[in-house]
Amino acid sequence: MSTTERPADWDLGGEIVLGSALFTLVDPHKGHEVAYNRWYERDHFYAGCMNGPWFFAGRRWVCTRDLKDVRLGSPEPLFGDDRAGSYLALYWTAKGRFRDMVDWSTRQVRWLHANGRMFAERDHVHTLLYLYQGAVERDPDGVPPELALDHPFRSLGVLVVEPAAGGDGGDRGDGGDTGGGDDRRTDRAARPVLPPDGPVALVLSFRGVPLPDDAPVEQPGTDGADRRELQLWFAQDEPGTWWASVGDYADSLAESGEARVRWASPFIPTVPGTDLYTDQLW
Repeated sequence: MSTTERPADWDLGGEIVLGSALFTLVDPHKGHEVAYNRWYERDHFYAGCMNGPWFFAGRRWVCTRDLKDVRLGSPEPLFGDDRAGSYLALYWTAKGRFRDMVDWSTRQVRWLHANGRMFAERDHVHTLLYLYQGAVERDPDGVPPELALDHPFRSLGVLVVEPAAGGDGGDRGDGGDTGGGDDRRTDRAARPVLPPDGPVALVLSFRGVPLPDDAPVEQPGTDGADRRELQLWFAQDEPGTWWASVGDYADSLAESGEARVRWASPFIPTVPGTDLYTDQLW
């Protein structure tokens, strides 16, 4: 639709409902940790995403060397190295605005490259857009998915769940973003059960959108991403109090034969305006 064909209030609406997420996991090059952290939080977090249309929430997370020690991997490392990836940025985008968001993001990143606003001393471990599939909630009236990045959760678990060979991982819940229906089911066998007195309050599930052929990044782990489920576990306590439950969940999936946890990692939030954790990555 051209600008002249759009209704007068085209860019004034947008119901605040989670439709998709941008997931970007990065390693700064050794010796550039502080410079990378400052560039990302003081410039790129906003110029690359939050300044754009249809992004309505964002948060940065970090995985220190101690947290990397408890990651779950697989015999075939998903990202080339199961310890790769120190900084994670997550962004929520509005339902029904996927194509508009991608259009702006593509033009913006090209402008940032052309104007010297990028940071060369870093490696993309996994950067991909994901469509929201649904939630498992501990509390009947808890933190809504749309507010998960704003709520002061003390830790996050990221799990990549891969269906057994021959399975398709369930229906795609495109939420209207790519032409599918709004199927936010939470009764799938692969999803966890949250104890009412446990520290994990919310689990959000997503399905990857394959990279286009002309994508500006090269990274392992994107083939088959549209079949895998990305789960984000938001917890009120530090990872040490609940990470064992991720291992139990992974074991139960493996025993069921339905799926397996291909990769899992805990994260804690960064502290904006500080260089905290930059000396604890390796």
